[in-house]
Amino acid sequence: MVVGANSETISRDHDVIIVGAGVAGAALATVLARDGRRVLVIERDLREPDRIVGELLQPGGCEKLCELGLEAALSDIDSQQVYGYGLFLEGRCACIDYGAVTSDQKSTEQASQLQWLGRSFHNGRFVRRLRELAQAEPNCDLVEGTVTELLFETSSGQKAPRVVGVVYRDNAGAPQTHVAYATLTIACDGCASRLRKQANPSAQHQVVSNFVGLILSSCNLPFPGHGHVVLTDRAPVLFYPISSTEVRCLVDVPGGKLPLGHDGRPMDLRMYMESVIAPQLPEALRDPFLAAVAGGDFRSMPNRVMPALPLSLRGAILLGDSFNMRHPLTGGGMTVALSDVALIRSFLSRIPDLRDDDALQIHLSTFYRNRKPLSATINILANALYGILCGSPDKARKEMRHAFLDYIQIGGRCSADPIRMLGGLEPSPSLLITHFFAVAIFGCGRALLPFPTPARIAKAWHLFCTAFNIAKPLIDAERVTLLAHVPLARITPGSGRIVLACCFALSLLFVYMTVGT
Repeated sequence: MVVGANSETISRDHDVIIVGAGVAGAALATVLARDGRRVLVIERDLREPDRIVGELLQPGGCEKLCELGLEAALSDIDSQQVYGYGLFLEGRCACIDYGAVTSDQKSTEQASQLQWLGRSFHNGRFVRRLRELAQAEPNCDLVEGTVTELLFETSSGQKAPRVVGVVYRDNAGAPQTHVAYATLTIACDGCASRLRKQANPSAQHQVVSNFVGLILSSCNLPFPGHGHVVLTDRAPVLFYPISSTEVRCLVDVPGGKLPLGHDGRPMDLRMYMESVIAPQLPEALRDPFLAAVAGGDFRSMPNRVMPALPLSLRGAILLGDSFNMRHPLTGGGMTVALSDVALIRSFLSRIPDLRDDDALQIHLSTFYRNRKPLSATINILANALYGILCGSPDKARKEMRHAFLDYIQIGGRCSADPIRMLGGLEPSPSLLITHFFAVAIFGCGRALLPFPTPARIAKAWHLFCTAFNIAKPLIDAERVTLLAHVPLARITPGSGRIVLACCFALSLLFVYMTVGT
């Protein structure tokens, strides 16, 4: 591009440009600067963020934060320890912990030293601390500006252009365009990434729902130190502490559309909260929820889903929400981002000269492969759980919700494995798929009780098809496990596929014998 007369070209003194100083960008900038790289971070807004998600860091994310040497980001922000989750459905409840440590067994001081704890906090405070750590590094420059485009350069003998920097403009004062050059550019500019649209236009996200956020004061959670998931007949409602005096509430609105009222028009948000959501909440949460609704301080954000699509553009990497998104129901996004930061830091440490494109491509291929176990586990789990737990008039989905609650209440590995995978402590897509279909078969077996009949077998088959149709597209998108190679995207309950029906019947026979005893 041609740089105008009022433009200022920054010197070529940086090895890496990082666009965006959120969780992924600020963390990566700090560790690369500590490794001796000269880093320039360009952030659109350096004020403390004010978001309603990114407030719960799972145990696996805390583990990665410590591995990166960034645990100081959790200090002085009034972060709260999270031991596990409470699940509520139609008057029933279950509580499962990440590990053997519970809030009743250990004091706060003791528990902070133990494994298997998550942390919750105000997102803005956490990001502010990460940025402070980056700014404290002599090798890291942090500037405020909006990146508008990537800079490309084509060398002789090279067919494809290479990214050599970015163009950005000041956000304050007289508009001025700057050009920054570096050997490697890493885009961490979030879910609405402008650079993703330029570098990888085929990567498209889907908005599956909206979160409406509230802050509750004077709220005593039924299970202190736990996240709470209340399954209403519409969608999940989340509660978790974000400080010593505040509890975050997130109400999921499927498709971002409120139901119709008696007059045939979409309900008013406040009326929806008071008349539809509040009556379905546990009694301990209802009054604080209604008080927050009366305050009217609603915040909303879309929940996006986007499978990871490797970038083949030389000299550039996508990271964080600009690269991969899943439904935030399980709070796994920051865990995936910090794990990716650790992997990228590791492979960049093996490349002395970042201009070595061949070495970069080899290590990037390894990065995409090595991130799969954790990212695919968290992505599939988040999106599949939302598919199960979201309210639906479909009887099979309703039965799946009850089967899931009963399954985790069995205890043993039926609860330990799922909560460890949710916490980012057990990266295993195969184990996840095994448990997912175990829940489905468990529900199918219950549908046959007290004894199989044609109607009950048909009901069980419909439930299994529903579970398969939730999970299979997610497995295909992540391209993991042997199921990804099965050339079948979905099953229609009335399709009558003989082989599938026979396998299903044998599975039901086994489960019926197990459940019946």
